[in-house]
Amino acid sequence: MREPRRIFKGRQLSPRFGGSGLGVACAVLAALFLGFGLPSNLFGSAPADRFVTAEAAHIRVFDGETLGLGDRIIRLSGIAAPVRGEACGSDPARGDCGAAAAARLAALLHGQDVTCRIEGHDGFSRGLGRCIAGGRDVNAAMVEQGFALASGSVLRPLEVAARDGRQGLWADASLMPAEWRRR
Repeated sequence: MREPRRIFKGRQLSPRFGGSGLGVACAVLAALFLGFGLPSNLFGSAPADRFVTAEAAHIRVFDGETLGLGDRIIRLSGIAAPVRGEACGSDPARGDCGAAAAARLAALLHGQDVTCRIEGHDGFSRGLGRCIAGGRDVNAAMVEQGFALASGSVLRPLEVAARDGRQGLWADASLMPAEWRRR
């Protein structure tokens, strides 16, 4: 006996994926596998370390830890220098420690080409790099001369030596920026 035909009720679907749903699921899984499962340099991608070089005439110093090399902005990795306008001590009339750090960086680079090895990026998408000028490690020199703090353990001995030797901004404890005195 045949069931009566139902005019107003649609056909019931089986509880399985349709052909298109299964295809989409497979495509998504394949993309995730390829995106996360394969090495990033499989097809000769650019190396993780990149070098940026600029001639002396194309170098700008923004502050004690930030350089302009041509059209690129590079922040010196592993150090923290006071920003321009940061007063030395509690009295702004005593001086601008940020300007002093920038002046020291400018003196280190004066008339020399700079090469920076980019090791990553900061929160503002600026390249983080270790820079060399005239055969000298600029990052280490800023810490060694007392115009920047070591933000990593590699340069920490240089910071301790600068502080103990009262170099740069460590020369007068009352003139150091407040954040340096807290350290």
